[in-house]
Amino acid sequence: MIMIMATTTAGTTTMADDGRLRRLRRSIQLLGALAVVLVGATGWLILRPGGPLVDAQQGATVQIGAPFELVSHTGETFSDRDLAGKPYTVFFGFTHCPEVCPTTLWEMSSALDQLGDEAANMQVLFVTVDPERDTPQVLASYLQSFDDRIIGLTGTLEDVSAMASSYRAYWRKVPTDDGDYTMDHTASVYLMDANGDFFGTVAYEEPADARMGKLRRLIATGS
Repeated sequence: MIMIMATTTAGTTTMADDGRLRRLRRSIQLLGALAVVLVGATGWLILRPGGPLVDAQQGATVQIGAPFELVSHTGETFSDRDLAGKPYTVFFGFTHCPEVCPTTLWEMSSALDQLGDEAANMQVLFVTVDPERDTPQVLASYLQSFDDRIIGLTGTLEDVSAMASSYRAYWRKVPTDDGDYTMDHTASVYLMDANGDFFGTVAYEEPADARMGKLRRLIATGS
């Protein structure tokens, strides 16, 4: 399975090879027009802005995203059909995440505020990778700290896993010393255009000007 990594555990990067991650970050900065977003069992995946993910070893286009049906933080059914014709972003996280998730949701809340009227042309999704704990009620309480336009999504473990897998997202339950658990998960925000096609990613703590530029270009796909 191919998975988009840039992962985190409770706010800490968890790639097995830290040196590889440092080289990856330098590569992203140096390539500019090319963003390398994954090292997986099948090799590098390369994204050309506005284009598909490509398996660098096999040369095959990789599909990101698929139809889904989950439950929103308001308790209502929410599916890909509710996104038709509008660009959207997807972030996989969980409410017990102490750093990466609240930081990312705060950054997306700030972006929605900066976008002003443009924000109405984009939807922002927060999909839990911890549906055992993150019920609609828990998500609703958690999201009160962020922009009220962010939609929280949960569901059965099977349905959430299917959606995360379709996005090539990485997630894993990690036991903690106190008998509880935390979650490893992809830290990037996925950008999906008005046709539901993969448009790119926003990296964790990506500079605000770069993040805003990507979001504005994403919104333009719905014009």
